Amino acid sequence: MTYPLGLQLRGREVLVVGGGPVATRRIRALVSDGAHVIVVAPSVSQEIREQSHRGELVWHERGFQSSDLDQVWLVLAHTSEPFAQDEVAVEAERRRIFCVKGGDPHAGTAWVPSVAKAHGVTVAVNAGRDPRRAKAVSSWVSAALDAGEAPVRPRSGAAALAADQVPGTVALVGGGPGDMDLLTVRGRFLVAMADVVVADRLGPREVLTRIREDARVIEVGKKAGHHPVPQGDINQILVQEARKGLRVVRLKGGDPFVLGRGGEEVEYCAAHGIETEVVPGVTSAISVPAAAGIPVTHRGVATGFSVITGHQHIAEVPGGAEHTLVLLMGVTRLSETASRLIDAGRRPSSTPVAVIERGWTPEQRTTFGTLSTIGKVARERGVRAPAVIVVGDVVRLSPEFV
Repeated sequence: MTYPLGLQLRGREVLVVGGGPVATRRIRALVSDGAHVIVVAPSVSQEIREQSHRGELVWHERGFQSSDLDQVWLVLAHTSEPFAQDEVAVEAERRRIFCVKGGDPHAGTAWVPSVAKAHGVTVAVNAGRDPRRAKAVSSWVSAALDAGEAPVRPRSGAAALAADQVPGTVALVGGGPGDMDLLTVRGRFLVAMADVVVADRLGPREVLTRIREDARVIEVGKKAGHHPVPQGDINQILVQEARKGLRVVRLKGGDPFVLGRGGEEVEYCAAHGIETEVVPGVTSAISVPAAAGIPVTHRGVATGFSVITGHQHIAEVPGGAEHTLVLLMGVTRLSETASRLIDAGRRPSSTPVAVIERGWTPEQRTTFGTLSTIGKVARERGVRAPAVIVVGDVVRLSPEFV
């Protein structure tokens, strides 16, 4: 068993015996924390040598002597010689100085934990003196801290302003295609700390079950042909809630600025004196085809791609087999769109089309066809929104394509 304890080493002398890779890593953290580091080693790494030249530490170019422990608060033994390690540990024990003994943690009296840091919070992990297990756990903790899984919001001071959303502002968070794991770290943190979440129907709905208990969710989701909360009303909601001094998060599917009307919301907020932050999201235009194994570009197949809504500006899109077309919100007019693409010069029977429904969810389904058949095939299979449509030879790269 170990007793967990944080040490304030700023301005205090810490002895490091050894100058190899492990000692270098330990010294880096000690110097960062403001310790007065003394290194004893016949040879050291280039980094330690440079730190010595800059006056960040003191390096004695020799072996360990018992007098090196005079006045030190802590000693770390990280040499490659077992005899030297034992000598340091025995002398430290005799002087009642805590000793970290590299390579033999059971013989030491102190252990360096694996550390996770985020938003001013530090979590130290000791795992039964197993450094690999401790590192694995601390990596998981670090990800959780970054993602807002823990209540890490700073309460006051400059750190609060730097890491947290300022009250009375709006954050437009791109939620990605629907899987919560594809929400960005910054977006996850803002949702976790929000006072109000104005949520779309698409995007990572699961994250709404993990917000603060006192936070409110305002549903403004839209379906094809049915907009229960018009965009103008959504804009007003964002401003009204922010003016109450609340942290407002507008959680949108995909990316706010990829056919998501995020620009309109930013403009409206700015016109009413409300500051905004935009957190990019993983756009469904690229991620949903990827979920079906379809790259929007591929060397030798397609050198570019266009993203449009399924019923606008079809004739203006570059044609040719080497240019991929990604259609969002195009299911209801799929047959009409296919006909217009044929009229614009795309080959009807040899241009493959994929329709990916509910990408990145357990109900994901892909329907394949050509421009001449996709409308009929989609009707027969009962294809419904939300779906992303991909037109072009890259569709043949899907492992499901026959």
